[in-house]
Amino acid sequence: MRRGKVLTGTATAVLLAGGGAAAFALTGQDGGTPAAAAAATAEITRSDLADTKAVDGTLGYSGRRALPNHARGMVSRVRKEGSVVRRGGWLYQVDGRPVILMYGDIPVYRTLSASASGQDVRQLERNLKALGYDPGTVDGDFSRLTGRAVREWQDDVGLAKTGMVDASQVAVASGPVRIAEVTAEPGTPAGQSAVVTTGTRRVVHVDLDSADQRLARIGAPVTVELPGGDGVRGRISAVGTVAEPVERDGRSTGESTVDLEVTLAASADLGRLDQAPVTVNLRSEEHKDVLSVPVEALLALREGGYGLRLAGGRVIAVETGLFAAGRVEVSGDGVTEGAKVEVPGT
Repeated sequence: MRRGKVLTGTATAVLLAGGGAAAFALTGQDGGTPAAAAAATAEITRSDLADTKAVDGTLGYSGRRALPNHARGMVSRVRKEGSVVRRGGWLYQVDGRPVILMYGDIPVYRTLSASASGQDVRQLERNLKALGYDPGTVDGDFSRLTGRAVREWQDDVGLAKTGMVDASQVAVASGPVRIAEVTAEPGTPAGQSAVVTTGTRRVVHVDLDSADQRLARIGAPVTVELPGGDGVRGRISAVGTVAEPVERDGRSTGESTVDLEVTLAASADLGRLDQAPVTVNLRSEEHKDVLSVPVEALLALREGGYGLRLAGGRVIAVETGLFAAGRVEVSGDGVTEGAKVEVPGT
């Protein structure tokens, strides 16, 4: 069927309404007179149409993790929750000895000492230099100068001057970290972790229903409603690629979600809110200045595609575009702004 063609003769259309289908016959010429009772009408309107949805999210910080601890002894000092630690700062202390933060992407997985070489040595040298010590050439070889810089650093921060570095002295992160939670209070044995850290970037996490993935586009703008009612702008910065099954009372619900991360505008005034519930208004796409009708006005045509029944009984075929906010974008011959179309009566 060509766009805008009027149905003539005897045809069948199915009215899409409320998730069900009510079938009725069209008889006579030029659409004829409907056998069904008179329906209510709605206007074809022109406006901007956007596919949006409000979902629940949690405002927090990026990169939450339980920081591995390799120091043995009794936790003697911890920082306050919410504290930010930068390169060279201590994260917590065990038996009076600090565990120091250094930047990088290679964990301290071995003891670094004279004659060692590799990218982890280069990372150590880079950090020592940034902290004001001279490790010699930053080349990945643990030289005599590297050992001397290590001893000077150890003396300044309160570590034994061994000239060797291992995981009991240093923890590695990609940048500054925030102490989100203290998991080992002073006076308790140091376990597998003493603190939970996050990055310093504020983000919103959303467990998005897999059925709504059309709304999850990296870079798409969103608005976030904070607990106090204020709204801030943000953008989708990450979308998970693995669907996680949803369980209730230990049993699968048959539903699934994907992880969604929203980065908020740098100018947003968020105070110290952490793990706070928020509402995220997602938007997939927007079509400007289009004609639309209520979704329930659509007819599924026997010949294929969709149509509209104009007030008076004539049925026209239409092309559909964006579905959003209970409306659908329509175009085709006979589709004009202000025209009345039939919709199911209430």
